[in-house]
Amino acid sequence: MIEVEKLYFSYSGLSVLENLSTTFKEGRIYGLLGENGVGKSTLFKLMCGLLTTKNGTVSIDGSLMERKPGILSKIYYVPEDFDGPDISVKNYAAGISQFYPNYDAELFARLLAEFEIDAERKFTHLSLGQRKRAVIALALALKTDYLLLDEPTNGLDIPSKTLFRKMMAAAMDDKRTIIISTHQVRDVENLLDHIMILDKQNVLLDKSVSDIQQEYLFGTALTAPEDALYVEPGLGGCSYICENRTEEESRMNIEILFNYIHLKNRKK
Repeated sequence: MIEVEKLYFSYSGLSVLENLSTTFKEGRIYGLLGENGVGKSTLFKLMCGLLTTKNGTVSIDGSLMERKPGILSKIYYVPEDFDGPDISVKNYAAGISQFYPNYDAELFARLLAEFEIDAERKFTHLSLGQRKRAVIALALALKTDYLLLDEPTNGLDIPSKTLFRKMMAAAMDDKRTIIISTHQVRDVENLLDHIMILDKQNVLLDKSVSDIQQEYLFGTALTAPEDALYVEPGLGGCSYICENRTEEESRMNIEILFNYIHLKNRKK
């Protein structure tokens, strides 16, 4: 489990995270959502030791986050932008994987093949989408307990997004935690089983998808119900969210949920 407690962080005096506390538990795929600038990427870097702070703590499986091999080998971070060095995908993986004891070379080769990536090609000769596919394949093959993905579907075409979802679902087990930070929520909506919405001062929402579906009813109609909590107009009707008084299960609409949660927070 990753535990974040009373975490503060600022760049050149500009506050990004303020007194943030939350946890990420095993066996879940989290959707980490928030407006630009609330510190999602910063939080990722703090959780994997690329940034440090004197105010607040990040603990992984009970140990304070420090750049020690035993802790670093449990976690892998895929940033939004990854250019890659001027070496082949194969050689890059060989260098990185020696620090991760659970690395599965056969899985890496299979994932590259599914993503149609030539392991002999240099990163500098790959397109943005190809580089992203290669590093996602490596991230999965390292088999870390914790996998942090920042905008993983940016640069992927439609078939690659479909394959990405398939790979993520196959990679999950009861001991693994995957955290996906994204604005492209429709790309990962069916993958997520827990939603966390942040702003700088607060965790606005931290609930499982099943709990959200029990609390709220999502729908589309020509006209919204009178008791709708939030409504967005669309072509030929509207999308809405209501309290779920009938215990009916509906498909969660993350965009509507996100906008409603932020609207409710601004009204406080």
